[in-house]
This record gives sequence, structure tokens and C-alpha cells, in this order.
Amino acid sequence: MRKPFPSFLLLHRLRRRRDADRHYAAAASLTASVADIPVPAAASTGIIRDTLDRVDARELAATPRLYHSLITACAQRKSLDDARAIHAHLAGSQFAGSVFLHNSLIHLYCKCGGVADARRMFDEMSTRDMCSWTSLIAGYAQNDMPDEALGLLPGMLRGRFKPNGFTFASLLKAAGASASSGIGEQIHALTVKYDWHDDVYVGSALLDMYARCGRMDMAIAVFDQLESKNGVSWNALIAGFARKGDGETTLLMFAEMQRNGFEATHFTYSSVFSAIAGIGALEQGKWVHAHMIKSGERLSAFVGNTILDMYAKSGSMIDARKVFDRVDKKDLVTWNSMLTAFAQYGLGREAVTHFEEMRKCGVHLNQITFLSILTACSHGGLVKEGKQYFDMMKEHNLEQEIDHYVTVVDLLGRAGLLNDALVFIFKMPMKPTAAVWGALLGSCRMHKNAKIGQFAADHVFELDPDDTGPPVLLYNIYASTGQWDAAARVRKMMKATRVKKEPACSWVEIENTVHMFVANDDTHPRSEEIYKKWEEISIQIRKAGYVPNTDYVLLHVDEQERQAKLQYHSEKIALAFALINMPLGATIRIMKNIRICGDCHSAFRYISKVFEREIVVRDTNRFHHFSSGSCSCGDYCTPQKLSPYFTCDHHKHLGSEAQSLFSYRRLSWNERMQLFGLLTTLCHPYTVIRRFDFSQS
Repeated sequence: MRKPFPSFLLLHRLRRRRDADRHYAAAASLTASVADIPVPAAASTGIIRDTLDRVDARELAATPRLYHSLITACAQRKSLDDARAIHAHLAGSQFAGSVFLHNSLIHLYCKCGGVADARRMFDEMSTRDMCSWTSLIAGYAQNDMPDEALGLLPGMLRGRFKPNGFTFASLLKAAGASASSGIGEQIHALTVKYDWHDDVYVGSALLDMYARCGRMDMAIAVFDQLESKNGVSWNALIAGFARKGDGETTLLMFAEMQRNGFEATHFTYSSVFSAIAGIGALEQGKWVHAHMIKSGERLSAFVGNTILDMYAKSGSMIDARKVFDRVDKKDLVTWNSMLTAFAQYGLGREAVTHFEEMRKCGVHLNQITFLSILTACSHGGLVKEGKQYFDMMKEHNLEQEIDHYVTVVDLLGRAGLLNDALVFIFKMPMKPTAAVWGALLGSCRMHKNAKIGQFAADHVFELDPDDTGPPVLLYNIYASTGQWDAAARVRKMMKATRVKKEPACSWVEIENTVHMFVANDDTHPRSEEIYKKWEEISIQIRKAGYVPNTDYVLLHVDEQERQAKLQYHSEKIALAFALINMPLGATIRIMKNIRICGDCHSAFRYISKVFEREIVVRDTNRFHHFSSGSCSCGDYCTPQKLSPYFTCDHHKHLGSEAQSLFSYRRLSWNERMQLFGLLTTLCHPYTVIRRFDFSQS
């Protein structure tokens, strides 16, 4: 019996795949083939110009092969001036109408960053082919101009050009960069229409596009449908989960990639370390780091930066410093990552030393550098240094952005200089955002200033009514100062607007298992043992001098109930569980989803001394490293009680600032009166009244 012939569709797909493989292989070997051309591939500007001069002197014959060789050599150097010189010479030659050379010039201009020149070249072409469209689309996508790349698609389709694999890969890259899943889905439909969706390269680009748009369900669907997967498709999927902050799935996909026989690259490791940094899983991070070393992957700055960040965010500053010292060629990101780590740990002096070392080494400072050092000064209480570095930005020709202003407000507010923070906000050259007023509100919570707190909260409510944090902060301010009627009004407003306080929870990793706890948690299988352990801890630290601070119980109850409420906060339960299960001398690392309670902070200091343990707590704002009865933050993060008025020196300083602000023409009369009322709450009213000039309107 004769065997049936394969279907025409199957034959068509097999032929398409064969042609596509040849196409990709030809493109990959293009650079290598240029080495056989007489003109040196690594030509300098002088050699390219000399070659063109020799053509003009008829010492060399002008051929398409010669021009293409010059274009390729110029692309390696990425010299825009040379690209324009080659273009000008070609325009006067007999090959001025060559579509192939024009396409090569478009590609060259895009490689050199001259996308506008490439567009002019494209617009001036009398004849275009599919390669012309693809070259320009790819150029826009590679130069971070996704909207321009996607804007070419309708014209290309109207011209009845059929997109190829390279076209779709570039369009999908642009769709992913614009984070528009809508246009991405339309391009996906086109890949199906033109039968390119099964191609492994186009499929990987589709997967990456959906991942960048946060559509991991579609990314997984595309990945599962790929007949043949490669390292690119695995990396795209892993990077997608890492960007989404799903550390657990990222690690599972990494292990699955290994089981399927695909070797991890520096892109893979970078994504995995970023995901681990997000969940703070130190043991998993060490395992992946060891895997990378065994695989022979060298510690380049690209991977080293993510490893450094992983160790810092997982609570191991010592390992982060070791990685920094071992990175071969440190780039700006390496230096900034270490500076950020110092800031997160509240190591202000170390951050200043690191920053000054950057300056001595001639490292080019950018806005992220200054944001990190300002944050370090804010967390370390270095007001003088913070002001100095803020002003230094102008010396480096860097524009002070809103994030820098937010950090300075936080710097002044944390130090208790609420008047200076208020004056600073009113003197900002741009309109204060919700983040600026939020920083002031946080400082008011720390220093229990309800008057300015209400003023700051009103601005946040107006600018960002959907933010659930400010109402909670305002309630805490009123509750901590005993203003229960005002606190009740805020609570009523929260209920009316359906604002809910995020439940506090803490978790600790022990033997690759994460244990999570909430306040008064009795759901853990060993809860009875945990509570008994905490009672023992509490007795020992009280003997050492610990006194529960009931100011942190924001409920209108009696003192005895306040003390009972303090005892079983989630971080205390997590710490008791860790002390039961972890060996003597092991560092305990606890994560918390909101800021650590001030009473827990005090208790942890005593526990670190009594039990001779190092304890690292990572909350939403920073790290706290407790050791021998002290914390890396120097207790700077806990609220301090302020006197109702400032010193005479503050009177003079505030009076002069108030006078200049009151006459500041940008302020309306109502704003000036609001400012006057607020400043009188910070120092003796007579000081402000005597300085203010009420005659100005």
C-alpha cells in the first residue's frame, strides 16, 4: 500500500522553517564574512576617509562590495560623522540608487544613534523593500523609540509588504517597551496570519512582550506552544516572573531550565538574583551564587551588581561588600548599588566615605548617586552633609528632581526640623507633589505633631486621594497624642472611603522554609511553644532594663491591656520562633511588610545583648541590624519627644526664613496665612508675629 503524501501545509511549514534557518544563519555570519573584504574591518576614522579619498583619486574602484565593507567597519566603530561621510560619497556615485546599500546605511545610522538621519534616508528612497522597513523599525526599537517603531506598521501593511521574522521580533520588542498589551495582541494576530507564530525567535519575542506587559498568563501560553524552545525563550520567561516580583516561580523556572539541559547565562543569573532580592531569600541566593561559580561564569559588573543588590536586600551586608570588592571592572551601577546598600542599613558615615571615594576615583556621578547619598544622610541623621550634597548637584550640572526634594524633606523632618522642612517645601521651584507632603506627614507621625500632620495630610488627600497610607498615618498621629475624638473622625472617614489598614505580618526563613506570622497568631502548629518562649524572653529582657512602651498601642484602652497588646506583635513571634529553631550564634533575619514597631525595636536591642545574637530586620523603609544591644540606625528611626518650642537660635532662624517666605510672591494670601498659623505652632508666636510683614498682599 502506498504511503500517503504529507499535507501541503506541512511541506510549506518545513520549507518555511528551512528558509528561516538559512536567513538567520546568513545574518549571523554577516560580520564574519566582512573579514574577507580587503578594507580593514576595524578601520579608524582616518582609514575610512583615506579610502574614500583613494576612490576619488581613482586609486580604488568604487564597488558595492567596497561601500558595504566601509559601512560594516563604520558600524563597528559607531561613528556618526563617518556614516554621514560614507552616505555623502555614495550619493555622488553610480550606486546612489542601490536599495541594498541604502538599507545598509539605514542600519548604520541606527547603530550610530543617528535615527533622524536613518528616517531621512528612508523617506528619500524612491524604492523600498521589506528590508528597508525592517531596518528602520529595528533601529527605532533598539534606540528606545517604541512608538515610532510601531507607527511604521500601518504604512508597511498598506504597501502590501509581508513582515518577516526580524520584522516581528523588532515590532514585539517595541510593543513590550511601550507596555501596551493591546498593540502587542494585534501584532500577535499578525504573526498567526503570516504563519510566523511557531518560529522559535518570533515566539521568544512574543513571550518577552507579554511578560513585559505583565501578562504572564499569555507568556506561559506562548511558551508552552513553542515546538522548540531555546535559551532566549527560557530567559524571557524567567525575566518576566522576576520583573513581576514572583521570586518563588522564578526559582522554579530556573531549576526547570537546568533540568531541560539549557545552560544559564549572565542574563539568567541577573534575573534570578533580582527576584531573590525582592523576597530576601538569602539561602536561595547563596545556592544560586554557588551554582554560578561552578558553571564558570565570571563575575562581571552586569551580574555582580545584581548579586550585590541581592545580598544587601537579603540582610547580609558583609557578603554585599565582598562582592563589591571582587567585581573586576566596577561601573557606575556597582558604585551606586553599594551606596544604596549603606543607605538602606542607615550607615550614614560609611555612605559618606563611599561617596567621597567615588569622587576621588573620578566616577561620573548621576542623579541616582545623589538620591542614594541623600537617603543615607536622611537615615543617618546627617543634616549638614545632606544639605551640602543637595547643593552639590548644581556643581555637577545635575537637575534636582522631585525625588531629591522628597528626600531632603524627609531628612529635615526625621531630624525634628519640621519648621525647616515646611519652609523648604514652600520654597521649592516646582509644585510639591503628594510624595513631598507624604514625607512631611511621616515626620509628623515620628514626632507626634498633629497640627502640621493634618496640614500635610490635607494636601496628600487632595493630590492623591487613592493613597491608603496617609489616613492611617494621620490616625496614628492623633491616637499617639491622645486626641481620640480626632482619631475617631479619621477612622470614620477611612470607613466611608473604604480605606483599610494593611495587616502587619512578619516572616522568617528556616531551612529553606518560610514561616509567616501575624499579631496574636495562634495558627502555627507550634504556637503554644512559641508563646511560652516569648514569655521567657520577655522576663529576661525586663531584668536587663527593657520597659514596654505603651505609646505604640494606638487603642483607647487601659494600661494593662496596652501592655498585653504589645507582647505579641508579629515580629516578636517570628523572633521567638527563630530562637527556638536556629542554632546558637546564627544570625536571625526577619522580614516585615510595614515599618517595625518602636517598642519591638527597643525589645530587639535588649534581646541582641541578652541572647548574644545578631538580628537583622528588613521593613518597608530600611534594614535594622541589632548587635550587642544597639541598632545600626542608632535609634534614629524611633520617635523622639520634642519640646513645644524651639531654642532662641531656632527663633531667629525661623523668623528670618518666615519673613522671606511671607513676602514670596508665588504664595497666595491664604497660603501665607496658613503658613503663619503653622509656624506659630513650632515656636513662640511673638517671634513670628514680630518678623512677619502683614502689609504685603
